[in-house]
Amino acid sequence: MKTNADIFAAFFRVGILGFGGGPSSIPLFHREAVKKYKWMTDDEFGDTLALGNTMPGPIATKMAGYIGYRVNGITGCLVALLASVVPTVLLMILLLGVLQQFKNLEWVNNMSAAVVPVVGVMLAVMTWDFLKKSGESLGWKRAVVLTIVFAVLLEVLHIHPAVLIVGILLIVLLPFKKRGGTM
Repeated sequence: MKTNADIFAAFFRVGILGFGGGPSSIPLFHREAVKKYKWMTDDEFGDTLALGNTMPGPIATKMAGYIGYRVNGITGCLVALLASVVPTVLLMILLLGVLQQFKNLEWVNNMSAAVVPVVGVMLAVMTWDFLKKSGESLGWKRAVVLTIVFAVLLEVLHIHPAVLIVGILLIVLLPFKKRGGTM
């Protein structure tokens, strides 16, 4: 019962604080699953995030469902999904009603605009954490070069992230011949 309560609390916080959609809630998922409850390591979280991004649908529900399942099976999955979705639905109904009534007031517009830099900082901190981890495991030179290459592929050539992730998986998982023998 305590496990389900922890799952509910963690994903309720993510659901209630995850302004800006799924991508902006990823740092919150990381904080709850890796740092606070230690349900998974940074590497496992990164793998889960990468795999979740290759599949269709909202990333927040995929992350919640998988992490909940991993922690406490089907029950954990259902608890995590409910906890992450219900606050969003309730807040959306409530806040959209309020914003609609007061949409012409300056403080409402300022409040909406103030959320954007906060989400940007959260994503930048998470990106820096992933870059540091890549630098430690791959070496800084290789990590920076790969980051630049993938940024160009994503932003300049507009290649879908799923294609890049599948490509990396194929490179890593398929055996390649080395000079003088096989792997």
